[in-house]
Amino acid sequence: MADFPHLSRRGFLNRSAAVGGLLVVPGLLTACSKTDSGAATGAGALERLREQGFVRVAYANEAPYGYMEGKELKGEAPTLHREIFQALGVKELKPTLSEWDGLIPGLQAGKYDVVSAGMAITPERCGNAIFSEPEFISPTALMVKKGNPKKVTDLESAKEAGITIGVMSGAVEGSYAKGAGIAEGKIKTLQKPQDGADAVKGGRVDAFLLTGISLRWLAKTNPETEVTEAFVPQIDGNAQFSPGGAVFRKGNEDLRDSFNRELKKIVSDRSRYVGLLKEYGFGESEIPPADLKTADLCKG
Repeated sequence: MADFPHLSRRGFLNRSAAVGGLLVVPGLLTACSKTDSGAATGAGALERLREQGFVRVAYANEAPYGYMEGKELKGEAPTLHREIFQALGVKELKPTLSEWDGLIPGLQAGKYDVVSAGMAITPERCGNAIFSEPEFISPTALMVKKGNPKKVTDLESAKEAGITIGVMSGAVEGSYAKGAGIAEGKIKTLQKPQDGADAVKGGRVDAFLLTGISLRWLAKTNPETEVTEAFVPQIDGNAQFSPGGAVFRKGNEDLRDSFNRELKKIVSDRSRYVGLLKEYGFGESEIPPADLKTADLCKG
């Protein structure tokens, strides 16, 4: 078993505060019941979903993880979850928009059955809900000017080249850069992803450090830039994977387990995984390692 570190965040945009003050709703572990909203729960949850023909899913309108485009729910999580639930005999995803910090409380209150938002698996969140096995990891990458004039490929090469790195304010990438030995004077803090792209284009930084997923999405609207191949940073010898998954209400372990069986079929098939998610910037580098398990991530 690999040694996976405690993970401090996902969202990539300072959303780790989402776990604070979560509502705990009693009575969610009954064998087969339903909430006031009609959300399926308990041992018969999957059968109920099959009967009604849809599953209620929550999204936070964050591309490329889960967002509405016109009248279509798109993104990594809805695309993957739609494929899985159709295989389980549930034809449709019925979406509910939520603020990020309302996703788990709404799940606990029975407003929906699954959170489809690319949420990070952390011990704090595991105390309030149950997660699928990881459906993606988030390796890091560098956004550079087109042509990669400094020829950087990772943090080690960035240190050797003596370049200036941009990182998001409050985000974990700053610790990655410092952990790689890049001098503080070579690390510039930026407020938003687009600020990072603008700093690269304007020459204020030589590279912008963020997840490959987010950078590839950002590059779509910044054609003067390119993104390096993703890599997994190390801190004190520990790989920083930042995995995310689907989230279920406590008491719906049977539903989660059925979901996991179909998820395993997809993540074990590289071409199928990439074919489903490449539109959203997910590739082979985002496929979770086979020995990366939610149970270990929940322990911290």
